[in-house]
This record gives sequence, structure tokens and C-alpha cells, in this order.
Amino acid sequence: MTVRRFHVEGIVQGVGFRPFVYRTAALLGLDGWVANVDGHVEGQVAGPERAIEEFAVRLRTRAPALARVRRVRLTAGPREPALRPGFRVRDSAPAAADPATREIPPDAAICDACLRELRDPRDRRHRYPFINCTDCGPRATIIEDLPYDRVRTTMRRFPLCRACAAEYADPADRRFHAEPVACPACGPRLAWQELRGEDALRAAVKTVADGGIVALKGLGGYQLVCDAGDPAAVAELRRRKHRPAKPFAVMVPDVAAARRLALIGAGELEALTAPERPVVLLARRRWRGTPALAREVHPGLSRVGLFLPTTGLHHLLLDGLTRPLVVTSGNLSDEPIAVDDADARRTLAGVADGFLTHDRPIRSRYDDSVVQFAGRTRITVRRARGLAPAPLPLAVREPVAGAGAQLKHTFTLAADGRAHLGPHTGDLADPAVHDAFLASYDHLRRLTGIEPAVLAHDLHPGYLSTQWATAQPVRRIAVQHHHAHVAACAAEHGVRGRFLGVAYDGLGLGDDGTLWGGEILLADLTGYRRVGRFATAPLPGGDAAVRRPVRTALGRLLGGEELGTPAPEPSLTRHFTGRLDPAEVAGVRAMVARDVHCPRASSAGRLFDTVAALLGLCDRAGYEGEAAVLLEAAAGAEHAVPLAHRVVRVRDLWVYDPAPTLADLLQRQLAGEPVARLAAAFHLTLGIVTAELVGRAVADGAPRTVCLGGGCFVNRRLLTEVKRRLHAQGLRVLVGGEVPVGDGGISYGQAAVAAARLAGER
Repeated sequence: MTVRRFHVEGIVQGVGFRPFVYRTAALLGLDGWVANVDGHVEGQVAGPERAIEEFAVRLRTRAPALARVRRVRLTAGPREPALRPGFRVRDSAPAAADPATREIPPDAAICDACLRELRDPRDRRHRYPFINCTDCGPRATIIEDLPYDRVRTTMRRFPLCRACAAEYADPADRRFHAEPVACPACGPRLAWQELRGEDALRAAVKTVADGGIVALKGLGGYQLVCDAGDPAAVAELRRRKHRPAKPFAVMVPDVAAARRLALIGAGELEALTAPERPVVLLARRRWRGTPALAREVHPGLSRVGLFLPTTGLHHLLLDGLTRPLVVTSGNLSDEPIAVDDADARRTLAGVADGFLTHDRPIRSRYDDSVVQFAGRTRITVRRARGLAPAPLPLAVREPVAGAGAQLKHTFTLAADGRAHLGPHTGDLADPAVHDAFLASYDHLRRLTGIEPAVLAHDLHPGYLSTQWATAQPVRRIAVQHHHAHVAACAAEHGVRGRFLGVAYDGLGLGDDGTLWGGEILLADLTGYRRVGRFATAPLPGGDAAVRRPVRTALGRLLGGEELGTPAPEPSLTRHFTGRLDPAEVAGVRAMVARDVHCPRASSAGRLFDTVAALLGLCDRAGYEGEAAVLLEAAAGAEHAVPLAHRVVRVRDLWVYDPAPTLADLLQRQLAGEPVARLAAAFHLTLGIVTAELVGRAVADGAPRTVCLGGGCFVNRRLLTEVKRRLHAQGLRVLVGGEVPVGDGGISYGQAAVAAARLAGER
């Protein structure tokens, strides 16, 4: 008789792991026990040595679908005197274990088995909105502490009825130790004013069907819902939410409905149906006759964000309606998603016509995740519900944290070989968003047990994340914004040595005190050297130019960096300025001439803004990145001839001079070339320019691994063009997959740099 203690680390709580261990041990004829201890699973088995070896193999290879087993350890030990024949699930208990082993399970969408029960009139959970089991349901959004048991979740206020308690205690049942388990007799209930249950649901369905807007309490926060096929309803939601143009996500009942609206590839289908149920950005089908979606859902765009229902409640709501639903964050523009009932009623009172709520509290705020595909390449646009805070690999030993950027903010806590990327919060300039970040950081820090010895932050002193970091009583490391972008990509892919980084984004503070954004970096995880860049141009009015792309365009035309190429001819400039307010043009001209409030930037993102403005696609941006989004949409699948371009040597840097590109674009526009073809030509030109900048660096001795980072690579056409041309040079090209490619991945990159620098000090 052999006796072994076992210790399992990873996402092994809240995923049916103890029932799985019980069944595995019973099948192999082993005695012993299993329990949740702190943030992991441990226990003891006794039996034939060969059976115990098979037991350990099965723990690694046959775990439940939602589990992520990172490590299984077996250690020798004496048989406990109290160990009886058979196998048992013991009560959970805290332990003095390494707190860095704690991993938090993300929420999981309703599984097929629960969906069948939801629709079965004979089942006692028929049409119960909060149906769940060990394979699905709320996790991260309800957990208050570890080990993960009902008493340490927001479900503790709902005592189990006799039937649910029997399922919970039965090792053969799918709901054995499913902590959020509930039913109509003992669980949360829907509410709509004084109505409850089915009456509440019917009231919400009627409101949506009549063209109204409903505030619905979802898994990670409130959502605003309306009929996606009703132009008036969608327009009214835009007006009330103060969101004039940014596209809305659309929820459809099933894959068949999604296929009727969009073209879906294999990778996109896998993402749509995965337990995390992200919003997937897809190419719209062309419609003849009346469109199934109102144009107001995604104005001016050829792509739409679709996702499948995440909960039984979403399924029931869709069952009562005939068309897809707009399902968007329950907040006003730029504010955090509401999670508290009283706060939701206060902030959304002027938006929603009614509230479909329930009495299960939301402990942690998680907005919907967003992903898209460029060919087979998956890009995470926003990492939140269903994805966060599941850990990602990272070469880190001492605990570190990344404070993140200012926009699309996230934070990262990392230790013991992995990083916990916190959920998307948004723009820290909003005080409520900043408060949400602080609350989320403190909660995840306590749950994971990670107390960072080093806190990494951006160079920009104006970022609120930087100001917060510098006030913390720990060692701090400043990480340049674009180095963090490419380091995030390199770290995700396990790149240990030197690489070339291509960082294209809006703006970030460079180590020379100027604003960067179109950068070629020779880097490793500890540092970098700038080897290429875009030419600089003034941003008249600073942030005002970001919000008003025509100002950015004027700055580029009137004050672009002098690199031996003449600016576009005055006649071409007049062609553009002729449609603008003369007073604004004169004001910008004076600002540029006198260099007053005109910070210079080498930004690729601002060059996208410039071209969008020159082509008349976006004079004023309603949301961050709108001009670039519209420019990509305008290009569509159009074929084009590249624009003129020039790369020059300026001291020790290769510099792309956009002046010939813009002059050629204006000349071809004046000659009547269609906007779509010019937009496509610009994307093609940037692909060629990037390949040339990288090729020059490689010829100078740079490595042949290229890491792409920055929000510009959310642009599928740009990403595809750049990858194609770099691959043609025989280069290894990497881009973030699980880590957001934009500013949402900055914190992960900061943590990677901090970890590498600490390792270098040892």
C-alpha cells in the first residue's frame, strides 16, 4: 500500500475539480480525500503505486473543461490515522500556503447541459434565469475570498433548499460542489419594479419590443439593451448614453442567427462559442432589402461585434423577441459599468426605460471581452469577462505589478511564473473609473495574495496610473510606453533575447521628452534602443488635435518635420483647407508658425487621423480611434497602387517621411481617385514603409524576430499587410493574442520589463 499527498495548482477551484478528483480516485480504487486549501487543491491518496501514478497523470490530462492545471506534485507521507476506506471531499480550509499559487476562475457562459434544462418544461429549473453548474456560471464576479466556497461568495445569502443541497452533496451529480448552484425555490429572483420572476421578465421583453431601453443586471455589471433592428431605439440609446458614433455590440440567440448577419471563419466560430463568450468583431453580410440591423448600430462600418448569450437570463430575453439585441455597457460614455443596484438606478435613470434586476450582488466589475481575427491571427481588443483574471504565462519570480497606461486601462499582478491581467476599466481621467481601478486592484491583490515588491509604471508623469504608482511605498520602475507595448508581445510569446519591436499607436512619452507613436525599437525585455521612427509633426492644441483630426492634418501639412522633401504644394493644401472654417485654419497656422501649444509627435495613430481628415472621413472624433476605424472601413477589400513614400537616414535613425505620401494622396484625390482606393493605398503604403524600416534595421545587424505592438495593429488591414511583407523577408513576426495589442496590454508589458530587470540584478 502506497500513500501520497497531492497538491494541484492552477485554476482548480470553481471548475468542478474536486468532484473530478473524487470520481477519478473512486474509479482507480484509491482511498483518501480532497479539499480546497487556500487557492489550490490538495489531498491524500492511498492504494497501489501504479494506480496512484495513473491518478496523477489523469489529474494533469483529463481535468474539467474550465480547469487549467499548472502543476501537480506528489509527495511521500504516512497514512493518516483517521484515513478510512473510500474517498471523500473534505471541507475547505485556509492554509499557510504560498499565496502566489492562488488563481481565480473567470466567469463561464451557460453550458449546453444547463441550456437544455432551461428549455425543458419537465425540469425543476425550467426557465430559471440563474441556472448553472460546475461547468458554467458566475465565478470571478461573485468571489469575495478564497478558498472558493459558497460562504465566500455573494451567493452566501441564498441558503440551499433540500433539493439543491442534495445535488451539491452528491458526487455523481453535475452540481456537486457547484458553489453558485440555485433554483427557483432558493436562489436569486428577477425584479422589475414591484414585479418578480416571469412577470418581471415579460415586462422587460415588452419594453424592448415596444422600442424601449432596458437596464439589465448581467454577470459583471449592468447592460443597456434595446432592439438592434429598430433605428429609432438605437438612435435614442445613443442620445441618452452620450455615445454618438462608437459601434454597439449585438447579441444573437445562436450561431445560425450570427451567420445570417456576418461571415464567420473557423477561428471566429470557436471564439463565439467558447465559454468566455467574447464579443467577436466580424465582417457584415451584404443585405438586400431591409437590413436585419439598424445602420445606427455601427455607423459607417462594415464590421459588427456579435456575441452569444452568456446566461440563462439572456437566452430567456432573446426567446421573447424576434430580432437581435444591442447589448452594451451599462454606463454613460467613459464612465465605469454600473454594478451596484442603487448606483445603477442613479446613473442610468435618464437612459433606461426600466430595470430588469435581481438580488444577487456583483462583487467585481467585468465588462464584456472583445476579440477579432486577422486571417488566423487572434487579436484581443479588450480582456475582461470570461478571460480576466485567468493567469497568463510570464517569466517572473519575485512579485511585481504593472500600473498600466491612461486609456483602455488595465493593471497586472505577477508572480511565480504567471501574470494576472486585471479587467479592462477604461479612461482613468474619469474619477469613477479611477476609483474602480483602485477597488479592483485591491481586491485582486488580496485574492491572489500577490504583494508586489516592485511596481512598474509609464514614463508619462501626467498619467494618473503613474501618479498612483509613484505614491506607493514600494520600489518603482519607469517603463517607456512603446517598450512596454513590444515587451508585452515578446513576453507572451516567450522571447528571451533581443528582438525588433514595431510600436504603432496614438501617443506615448518618449525617453527624450517628446511624444512618440511610430517606433522601431531594438529591444529585449530589460531595455531598448530606438532605431527607426516616423517623422514628427505638431499637434495644434495638444489633446484638442486628437479630438479634431483636421487639426492634426493641418499640423502635418503646415509644420511637418523638414527632411529634405518639400511640403505639399499650396494648391493641394488649399484643396483641403477650402472646406474648413477659415478662422480655425488661420488660428492653427498661427499656432504652428509660433510653435505655441504644438507638441510634436512621431505618431502613426495621428498619421491615420491625418489621412482620414484629408479624405473627408472624420473631421471630429467622437471616440478614441474613430478616424482610424473609419479609414480602415473605407479601404474595405479595395486593391490599390501604393502612394509615394521615402525613408531617410537622420543621424543614427531610419525615418519615414510622410510628406511625399500626403502630397501624392492629395494629388490623386484632386484627380478624382475614389476615397476607398486612396484609403487602401495608404494602408498598403504603411505596410511597405514598415517592411523597409525593419529591413534597414535588420541590415544594420538587428535580430530577425519582430514583435508588433500598439493600438494601430487592431487595424486588420494594416496588420495583415505588415505581416505579409515581413514574412516575405524571412522574418519571424509575432503579435499579441491573449494580451491586448493596444494600451490594455501595457501593464503586462510593464510587469514583464520589471521581472526581467529584477532577474538581471540577481
